[in-house]
Amino acid sequence: MPDPVSENLNLAQDFPPVPTSEWEKAIAQDLKSANYEKKLVWRTNEGLAVRPYYRQEHLVGLETGFRRTDRGWETVAGTAPRADTIRADLLHEAGAHAVQELGFAVAAGVEQLASITAAQPADAACREIEFVFAVGPSYFIEIAKLRAARLLWDQAVAAFGLKEAESIRMRLHARTPRRNKSVYDRYTNLLRVTTEALSAVIGGCDQLTVEPFGFDEHLALNLQRILREESHLDAVADPAGGSYYIEVLTDSIAREAWKIFQQVEAAGGYQKALASGMINRALAETRAAWDKAVSSRQRALVGVNNYPDLTEKTPANGFPPGLESSLPQHRLAEPFEKIRIRTAEHARATGRHPKVLLLTRGDVRMKGARANFCLNFFGCAGFDIAQSEVYEGTDADLIILCSSDSEYLSFAQEVCPKVKIPVLVAGNPKAQEAALKSAGVQGFVHALSDVVETLTQWQNTLGMRSER
Repeated sequence: MPDPVSENLNLAQDFPPVPTSEWEKAIAQDLKSANYEKKLVWRTNEGLAVRPYYRQEHLVGLETGFRRTDRGWETVAGTAPRADTIRADLLHEAGAHAVQELGFAVAAGVEQLASITAAQPADAACREIEFVFAVGPSYFIEIAKLRAARLLWDQAVAAFGLKEAESIRMRLHARTPRRNKSVYDRYTNLLRVTTEALSAVIGGCDQLTVEPFGFDEHLALNLQRILREESHLDAVADPAGGSYYIEVLTDSIAREAWKIFQQVEAAGGYQKALASGMINRALAETRAAWDKAVSSRQRALVGVNNYPDLTEKTPANGFPPGLESSLPQHRLAEPFEKIRIRTAEHARATGRHPKVLLLTRGDVRMKGARANFCLNFFGCAGFDIAQSEVYEGTDADLIILCSSDSEYLSFAQEVCPKVKIPVLVAGNPKAQEAALKSAGVQGFVHALSDVVETLTQWQNTLGMRSER
């Protein structure tokens, strides 16, 4: 009998390759009649279609020439970029998604390079150009974005006839953004910058700034030390190289960003596109899409529009100074922060926070799920939350019935006549809406509700003073 410890493994023989057709056949069986595109293909904010898996065959014909030849990055803290630095990060803070950030930034870089080559050789001029990119929360997209930036810059400067490889190489400074940070739930901000810093390093930044946003500055510095000294991310030149997914994503982002670059060039260059309003219109459209996704909770900001810390009633301290930019600066959490601050001011004026009673009854699964949904929903406003099956003697300002659709009408008919405060229903029982309103229900809270609009409405109903 062979010794299992010393027996050699033959991976090619013992684990023969499975063709893509077999994978697709298995997927089709699991999906049954469900639509493959809707179920398994992710449509990103940039409009990219991301497949559920990638194989080597998906790299055929793609631009996969990105490879870093150096290792490591420089930690930068509290140093303002040079005045002539290409600030792609300000595009990000103004709402740009990854493709827009790249396309507009490369156009700005090319315009700057063209202006300074009149006074010095192209190679020397190109070495003076630096870029700052913000690295957001979409982990793999941000890795691919930085890799795509180098590919795009290589292609864009080819027309200048550069002779030295060092001149062509993009000088790339990455920083963690403010757009997805909040003055509440400060340690979630620390988690956010951790994944963002990882994306920046794996994506191949030359310099990295981790901005403390509500947490101590030494934590921002220690994070980079951990990435370098414990994770050893400075030991590999291109950690993402060879990943089918990252390679395809890099190519897809680069191709779409190149289209934007060409549109800007056709408009006369970056400054003319900016002056004409072309860039601001594109950014405004993207900002509106971000806001809608956050307000409807299609996109989660942990601690802001979902899973709030109910004990945190006041915002954190210690925020970085404002950015100097002609572009609008946009943080996704601001509408929710205004709601929570309005609640806190009301509490200071009245001596108590508004209280929501989650009144549960009936179907165990449904009452639990709907109570938890409402706890997260109204917790985002800084309200106090209580849960009970008893409403007699409550000091709540709102009651939300949490049960199953079939039980709601009798539940409402019992509770509404006996209380003098508004009663809402957790759910969207369309067939019973008219009857529930007749019974005294004043509103409904469900997955299709706009959180900012709904919370503001109930703050108004409860008589909270409007924001000064």
